Amino acid sequence: MAIVGLLLSGAVLFLNSLLLLGKAEGKSVAVLNLIVGALQVASPFYLVITSDQSNWALYSNGAIFLFGLTYLYFGFTVYKNLNGTGLGWFSIWVSIVALVYAIVYFAHFHDAINTVTWFMWSYLWFLFFLLNTTDKKLDVYIGKVAFVQSWVTLTIPALLSLTGVAANPAVKAIWLWMCIASLLYFAFITASLLLSNKKEGTKTKPVMD
Repeated sequence: MAIVGLLLSGAVLFLNSLLLLGKAEGKSVAVLNLIVGALQVASPFYLVITSDQSNWALYSNGAIFLFGLTYLYFGFTVYKNLNGTGLGWFSIWVSIVALVYAIVYFAHFHDAINTVTWFMWSYLWFLFFLLNTTDKKLDVYIGKVAFVQSWVTLTIPALLSLTGVAANPAVKAIWLWMCIASLLYFAFITASLLLSNKKEGTKTKPVMD
């Protein structure tokens, strides 16, 4: 069930990235956010109830709520054309929680892939915080980050798990390098954005007589 949820999350984030890139209409994208968000709030309750109630079972299943609530909040905000500041502040809270998950996967589980994956998710939630609480024009930049993450951190891992090859050492190595390549791409487009903003700032700076 969790793996299917991962696949559906990939679909939602893919559409959200297209919305940010100006390729999809808001309300039509919001509908899928609401549907998958509802599923990913309901399914963790079932997984928690049927688990052994250990802290690590709750830790793993509880993570699904982070996605479900985000999709519901995002979908409702877009569909109703609400002010996004609430979503933004919720996103920074989730970003901090996601960073804790990354640290735990690194320090406790020694899992490099999940460490990098949760770090990327934390970064994306942080970007949604900036998008909804500041006047910075980040739609296209965040759309690019979300597009890559929809495939590298959600869709592809889900398909690898569903086909039974995710645990293969060679597949895991390729997957990890894909994550690292994604981080390098994010660094590149971040540098490009900062350089572009610096140039724009120089152009609009008043000339002193």
